[in-house]
Amino acid sequence: MKQESLRRSESSLRPAWYTVQSDKRWVQYINLLHIPYSAWHLSYCVIGAALAPTIDWRALLWTLLAFFLAMGISAHALDLLQGDPLKTRIPRLHLWLLACISIAGAIAIGAVVGIRETWTVIPCILFGGFIVFAYNLELFGGFFHHDIWFGAAWGAFPAVTAYIAQTHTVSWEIGLVAVACLLYSLAQRVLSRQSRLFRRKVSGLQGHYFDIGGQPVVPGIEVREGRHTLKTEDIIGPADQALKLMTWTIIIMAIGILIAKI
Repeated sequence: MKQESLRRSESSLRPAWYTVQSDKRWVQYINLLHIPYSAWHLSYCVIGAALAPTIDWRALLWTLLAFFLAMGISAHALDLLQGDPLKTRIPRLHLWLLACISIAGAIAIGAVVGIRETWTVIPCILFGGFIVFAYNLELFGGFFHHDIWFGAAWGAFPAVTAYIAQTHTVSWEIGLVAVACLLYSLAQRVLSRQSRLFRRKVSGLQGHYFDIGGQPVVPGIEVREGRHTLKTEDIIGPADQALKLMTWTIIIMAIGILIAKI
């Protein structure tokens, strides 16, 4: 009975720490956006743009819109085509329409900026349009569906593109910042992988762990003969908490940088 209760508890976990549980269709479209992570990666655009001596606010807004369409909508819609990990039950036709229309809008914005401002963003447009499909649909045998490509495409790429849109060039400074964004995204990847594994693929968990010296390993957990029941929350809790803190860290940092540039 105790094991059955544990399995029911494990299976009731949300697919991600930020998803909202609801049968309403519009809520499922909100979940599709992965709002905390979309805001996280849009913050890289702000950080990259802020390296420019002065910010062209109109260019920054267009850059943010383009990346929101490409990453926030198109990439996530394509990701749901690979098994619907968020359990949204959004029709595949809707996902394809969202993905294609959004990426077309992002490319159109990039093309206009390229024509009016600088041709140096054109390679960014081509790469962005390619990596959205190559990564999320696991094309070419999944070659691009790899952690390093995630860090490059969702971390370094937004920062570099936003910087180019502002300065029409590249520099050593943006190169170092891009590496930092890549590494920060890789840290996100490591933590989210652990959380996703136990939220989406593990149906049950049973076991115990023991403290040393008769003291609780986790504060607040009742000790009985030095033994603690192992729960999924013990495994995904620290990862989820770290992800929440990292999300707010990068968002608040981006906001602070923007305020400093006003």
